[in-house]
Amino acid sequence: MERKILELIATDRTVIPLSSLGQKLGRAKAKRAEDIVQNLEDERFDGERAYAFITEEDKARARGTKEAIEEFKKEYPKYGKILEGMIAEKRVKREKHLYFGMNYGKKLTSDDYMDVLESVGLSKHLSRGLYPVLIEISGKLQRKRDEERSVIIGDYD
Repeated sequence: MERKILELIATDRTVIPLSSLGQKLGRAKAKRAEDIVQNLEDERFDGERAYAFITEEDKARARGTKEAIEEFKKEYPKYGKILEGMIAEKRVKREKHLYFGMNYGKKLTSDDYMDVLESVGLSKHLSRGLYPVLIEISGKLQRKRDEERSVIIGDYD
């Protein structure tokens, strides 16, 4: 049982820095694309190693919920207020949480982290290379949050 809990803790500590890094990369990607679009002349660039171009395409997309509600309220004001009330109404939802953490003075080993990285398909070599980076990022993030963590394992209406 303890092995499974240690794996859960190592997984939790690994997902946080990777998620954080993924979000940062996503924002950087959007910023770089925006910068390229603003500086692209003639809507096309052909370089020695890379190219970029802009196209406009008409694609059918579903109407957004907010847009649909606003349109519904204009067409049916009386029912629109009822609909808004229904949406605003909160419902109580029962959640089941599993809390987990390390005992005082105990730490995860590098093998704990490596096992998690390898279990998601990374090679032993790549896991060893990624481990120091993850530990550094995780350590910085760890100072900003409590040690005890939880995960929702079920919810009920």
